Amino acid sequence: MTEKHNDLNISTFNIQQWAKDRNLHTADPSKQMLKLMEEVGELSQGLAKDNQEQIVDSIGDIYVVLTILSLQLDLDIQLCARQAYNEIKDRKGQMVNGVFVKESDLT
Repeated sequence: MTEKHNDLNISTFNIQQWAKDRNLHTADPSKQMLKLMEEVGELSQGLAKDNQEQIVDSIGDIYVVLTILSLQLDLDIQLCARQAYNEIKDRKGQMVNGVFVKESDLT
């Protein structure tokens, strides 16, 4: 396991523990979803303004919110990420206007 991978595992564990300590793991997931949309909006704003500090903060906040949301839904965020990667790892496609478009959508 690489040091960065281990750091992410530790950070994820710490976020989960922080959420449990505050009983967020039992809170309404729909409220956490609203928080996620708020953070995505802040990321969009940071990108629009080319504000690197806001971009970094927003990506971190999104990870925290997703970690808590997965906890509320009794899902393992790392398992979710592995499943998503396994779905895309062999995907073929091409870049169109700066966006990767999967092969099946290019028709």
